[in-house]
Amino acid sequence: QVQLVESGGGLVQPGGSLRLSCAASESISSFSIIGWYRQAPGKGREPVAIILITRGGSANYADSVKDRFTISRDNAKNTVYLQMSSLKPGDTAVYYCNAYRQQLGAPYSYWGQGTQVTVSS
Repeated sequence: QVQLVESGGGLVQPGGSLRLSCAASESISSFSIIGWYRQAPGKGREPVAIILITRGGSANYADSVKDRFTISRDNAKNTVYLQMSSLKPGDTAVYYCNAYRQQLGAPYSYWGQGTQVTVSS
């Protein structure tokens, strides 16, 4: 069973920065997509930033975080990062790591337990 373990969340003031980490229990190159989602109180889960591993590792970002967040990966450590800068109160949410792949034609989507990010003065 694939395990994804997030870390790095916390309380930060508006305008501040945080870096989230997602450590996978197996090679992240075995997935076709890996990335970050978030869920704010009373709202649905939404994509934040993903890496399309099978498409040359290109990254896609939600419009709300473009130019503020950067997703990256360290293949040797099986870890994906989300560098968040210029944080706003609207970024407050539980952030989840997700990894997706298909095996024998069946989709498999794996989630971490989430890490809380609170942006407040």
